[in-house]
Order: sequence, then C-alpha cells, then structure tokens
Amino acid sequence: MKNYRFLIEYDGTRYFGWQRQPNRNTIQGKLESVLAALCGKETEVIGAGRTDAGVHARGMVANARLDTGLEPEGIRDYCNRYLPDDIAVLDVKEVSPRFHARYNALGKTYRYTCYDGEVGPVFDRKYYWRLTEQPDLERMRKAAEMLKGEHDFRNFCVNPRMKKSTVRKVDRIDIVREGGYLRFFYHGTGFLQNMVRIMTGSLLEVGCGRMEPERIQEALLCGERCKAGPTAPAQGLCLMSVDYD
Repeated sequence: MKNYRFLIEYDGTRYFGWQRQPNRNTIQGKLESVLAALCGKETEVIGAGRTDAGVHARGMVANARLDTGLEPEGIRDYCNRYLPDDIAVLDVKEVSPRFHARYNALGKTYRYTCYDGEVGPVFDRKYYWRLTEQPDLERMRKAAEMLKGEHDFRNFCVNPRMKKSTVRKVDRIDIVREGGYLRFFYHGTGFLQNMVRIMTGSLLEVGCGRMEPERIQEALLCGERCKAGPTAPAQGLCLMSVDYD
C-alpha cells in the first residue's frame, strides 16, 4: 500500500458537498467509488477540508492509500476516465506514508465571486452571486481589516454551538474589482463551516450601507450570530489552494 496525494478540481453545483453521505452525490463518494474499482476493495479518500453543497474547488488536495501497480500518471488517467466530467484529478504524486491531507494542511485560500454589472454573464452564472447594487469597496476593505488576525469566529459559523474550538486566524483578505466582477480572496489557517460565506455576506452589508464597518468588530466580540451579516450563496465560493510544507 502506497500513499498518494491528489490535486482535484470540481464544479460543486450538483453535489451535496465534499463529504461522503449515504444516498447522496458527493465529491468524496465519487472519488472513493472510482478508486475502489481500481483497487478491487473499499478505499478511503481523505480531503484537506469539507466544502459545502454547491461550493466549487480548483485546488482541493486529498490523499489515499492504494494497492495498485499503476504509476501516478496512470492513477490520474484512470480516475479521469471514470469520474463524471465535473470532477477532474489534475495531478497524482506518491508521498510519505505519514502525509495526511487534512492534518498537514497549513492554510487555505478561498475566493468568493460576485457580479454587479448591468448584464450578468450567462456562461458564468453558476459561479457568482448576482448583486443588484454596487457596494463601496473602501468601506468593505475597512471592515475586512477587523476580520484579519486571530479571533473567535463562532458568530461567523453556521453552528456557533459546536464543541470544537472556533478560534481561527485569517491573515489575508483582498477585495478586487475586475470589470463587473467583484472577487474576495481569503487566506487563513482554516475556516469554519460557512465562515467565508458569512464573512462575505457581512462585508457586502457594509459595502451596501446596511451595516457600519464597526459592526464587524461587534459581531466578533458579542455572543449573537445575528450581529454578523447573511450567508452568501454557495455558488460564488471556490477553494483555490491548500498550503503544505
């Protein structure tokens, strides 16, 4: 049995997220099914994280221990032959037996895409949130500074009563306009469930004048989820990359 590292991209539109679920279409489930056929037995695929239903990835990393005579390129080609066309294995490498895609991850970069131009691009419609107003970038950048650093993000999580620690470190938030596209880039050590989408929804509330920038600080310090903004729709979110040594 050798340990292999996978670099994967997928369109999450028709999937119930990454994590395997009974009787539901998931990314992990599809990969495990193909690799089980390759190896002739059940195979676990360990992802760097768990993207939610409808969320996309350009740089998901996973690992799996396989008993096969195929070279890494052969494993990649076999996967792409039998996976649906909205999931692709970009690269496969043999790695140390100790490599673990989730535990060894040092950080992640997510991108959230909005569009506020006059006419929404048809062929990108599954990958952005269509806005009905143009938010103020400087107000959002001011508010984003308050989210940077190490904080307890329990109010920016879909499950604020979770038992595990909700402290995370966000070291970069960039907000960039590209024509009608508005893109938010987040880098941090890790993110809670829906955290990026709630941060995005909160920043857009500030940008559209429905929240003051200082409300972000209040949302971090108080014990109420309602102080943060709404959860942005899943289709605008994409996992771009995972960091390792």
